[in-house]
Amino acid sequence: MDRDLDPVEVRVLGCLIEKQRTTPDQYPLSLNALRNACNQTTNRNPIVAYDEEMLRGALQKLGRRRYSRLTTGHTSRAAKYRHLLDEALPLDAAEQAIMAVLFLRGEQTPGELKQRTERMQPFDGIEGLQDCLTGLIDKGFVSELARRPGQKEERFKQNMSDDLDPADVPAGAEMPAVAAAVVPPPPRRDERLDKLEGDVLALRTELSALRDEFAALRAELGA
Repeated sequence: MDRDLDPVEVRVLGCLIEKQRTTPDQYPLSLNALRNACNQTTNRNPIVAYDEEMLRGALQKLGRRRYSRLTTGHTSRAAKYRHLLDEALPLDAAEQAIMAVLFLRGEQTPGELKQRTERMQPFDGIEGLQDCLTGLIDKGFVSELARRPGQKEERFKQNMSDDLDPADVPAGAEMPAVAAAVVPPPPRRDERLDKLEGDVLALRTELSALRDEFAALRAELGA
């Protein structure tokens, strides 16, 4: 899995997955349709204004990665584009839907993912979505993030831009925001160790008391 996708590549991939699911009669996408999809002001974060030159550059890079290709529509000879994630990456339809939302909206909670994947991939409750997220984490495509102050739900991010060099971000494209630290696994406490630490503390307290009593006795005897 490539981990150095720039923001334009990420947006393009997300749009191709989304439009394949939500408007299949208009998929594959022409360059103009792709530009309109990338620059939507709804269901996108951040809002961008990519031009065709930026999109061509992203499509060339995605093509070299074998993540997309130039094709033609069913009823048109115009150049159109499609993604190849079905062939290039071990992602099923449900996993692709989650990745698309993370590509298009950035960090998300399970509740947000459940709501925003509905048009692309209905899940069997939040538990079904959580199972899919766990699979993506196991495959290395997604990471869980620390909760933000005041938030009750954990958040998740896509990992396909983790190794991006800021120098490789196209002019006019925003660098992906630095995510919060990945949640470390909670340390496991050994009950025997807890008991041992408690016993040591009690012995130290008892020894200190005995020393005080012995010092007082010596003073009383004039030693």
